[in-house]
Amino acid sequence: MSFVLDPLPYAYDSLGPYMSAETLEFHHDKHHAAYVNNANNLIKGTEWEGLPIEQVITGSFGKNPAVFNNVAQIWNHAEFWKYLKPAGGGKVPGKVEKALVEAFGSVEKALEELANAGVTQFGSGWAWLAVKDGKVAVSKTPNAENPLIHGATPILTVDVWEHAYYIDYRNRRPDFIKAVLANLVNWEYVEAQYEKAVG
Repeated sequence: MSFVLDPLPYAYDSLGPYMSAETLEFHHDKHHAAYVNNANNLIKGTEWEGLPIEQVITGSFGKNPAVFNNVAQIWNHAEFWKYLKPAGGGKVPGKVEKALVEAFGSVEKALEELANAGVTQFGSGWAWLAVKDGKVAVSKTPNAENPLIHGATPILTVDVWEHAYYIDYRNRRPDFIKAVLANLVNWEYVEAQYEKAVG
């Protein structure tokens, strides 16, 4: 069983003006595709071949950096695309709102902390909202790392690798994060992931 590059769940030009078709074409068709191709070559004939992607991520972390980096980046990107939607943002669903208020005091504070995690992640990486032990927390991870390797379940992420924003925002990472969180978040998917995470 090989890893596959799933198509984007929306048209390339549908996230404008916050994310351009050119960004999505490069990010999905070049960067994400490269991780898929690399991972398939790396796992061929190894103990990782045929295993579920989450198992490869948690099993290869700290043991096989090349496999981990490429496979984790497939998963991180596949999730990132699902957390976005055209004309996203808006009202946060009730259960998620309640969880964010419990953990951070308000939805605004939660998003502020998530944005700050992305802005302050040195170099390439990701900013996350994840559930651990029934509670939502913000984290940031370098390179391909994600909350799965720390026993947490992600419910929202923002990609802060330069290739995610450089075409549209140049070096203005804070503006990119702000635009994504205000205008593109697919809160229905966040809610579905939250429900899964808390059982």
